[in-house]
Amino acid sequence: MKWSNRINCLLILISEDSIFNVLEGVIVTELGERFKQEREAKGLSLEQLQSMTKIQKRYLVGIEEGNYSMMPGKFYVRAFIKQYAEAVGLDPDEIFEQYKNEIPTTYNEDLPEQLSRVQSRKSISGSTSKVLDILPKLLIGLVVIGVIVLVWYWLVQSAGDETQENVNEGNNPVNIEETPNVIEEENTEAPATEEENPEAGNEETEQEEVVEEPDTPVQEITVAENNGSLTVYDLNNAEAFEVKVVSTGSTWVSVKNGAGKSFFETTLQKDASETVDLSNETEAAIRIGFVPATEIYINGEKLDYAVPPNERTTQNITIRYNKSE
Repeated sequence: MKWSNRINCLLILISEDSIFNVLEGVIVTELGERFKQEREAKGLSLEQLQSMTKIQKRYLVGIEEGNYSMMPGKFYVRAFIKQYAEAVGLDPDEIFEQYKNEIPTTYNEDLPEQLSRVQSRKSISGSTSKVLDILPKLLIGLVVIGVIVLVWYWLVQSAGDETQENVNEGNNPVNIEETPNVIEEENTEAPATEEENPEAGNEETEQEEVVEEPDTPVQEITVAENNGSLTVYDLNNAEAFEVKVVSTGSTWVSVKNGAGKSFFETTLQKDASETVDLSNETEAAIRIGFVPATEIYINGEKLDYAVPPNERTTQNITIRYNKSE
C-alpha cells in the first residue's frame, strides 16, 4: 500500500505539460542538431545565417538548442524553421513531414489578444466613431472632386490645342505643285537611261544579290520542365555556354555538370560573382540557397526564374545546352 500511495503522489505531481516539455526538449534537440550540422557543412556562421534569413541570432541559437520557449510564439517557430531549412539547402516540406510529430503546431494562443483588441475597439468614444464613419465619405468626395478637376483641365487643354491648329492652318499658304508633270518627265527619262546602260543595271542587281546574307540565329532560353522543386531550361542557338552568378546579398550557390562534376560550391557575399565556362558540357545543374539574393546570367543574358523567388527561396535549376551545328 505504501508503494502504491507514493506512485499515485508522483503521478499527480507530474502533469501532462511537464511530460510534453521534457519529450519536446529531447526530440527538438535532434532537429536542432541536424540544422547545426548542415550549417557547419555549408561553412556558414550564425552571423552569416542571420544576414541570409533576417532572423535574430538568438532565435537561431534557440532553434539549434531546441529552446522554443524564447520564441515570440509557436507560429514564429514554424516560420523560423522553414527559413532555416531553406538557407542551408534543405526542403522545408520534407522537414515538416519528417518531424511533423516533433515540431510544435500553432494554437489559438493569440485569441485573448484578439479579444482584447475587439473590446478596446468597442470602448472608442462616440465622437471618435462618428469621425471614423465620416472619413471614408470625405475621402470619396475628395477623389470625385479631383477627377472632375482633371477632366475639366483636359477639356480646356484639348480645346486650346484645336483652336491653335485651326489658326495655323488658316495662316499657311496654299501651294499648288504640278506633281503629275514631274512624274511623267521622270518616267520618260528613265527608259532612255536604262537603254543606254543596260550592263550597269545588271551589275547593280548582282551587287544587291551579293549583299543579302542569312540571318544570324538568336540565342533562346526556354522552360522545358517545371515541377516546383526543379526547373529545366533549354539553351538553343548559342555558340558558347557561359554561366555567371551574381549575388545581391549573402547566398550559397553550387554549379555542376550533368555527370556531377563540381565547378564551384561556395557562399557569396553581396556584390560578389562567379563565372564558369561550360561550352564543352551539355548540361549544368545549379542549386541556389537563397534565390532573392542571386542572379544568373547565361552568355550575358539574365535568366528569368520560372518560379518567383518569393514563392520558393531555394531552387534547383538544370540548363541543357543544345549546341548549334
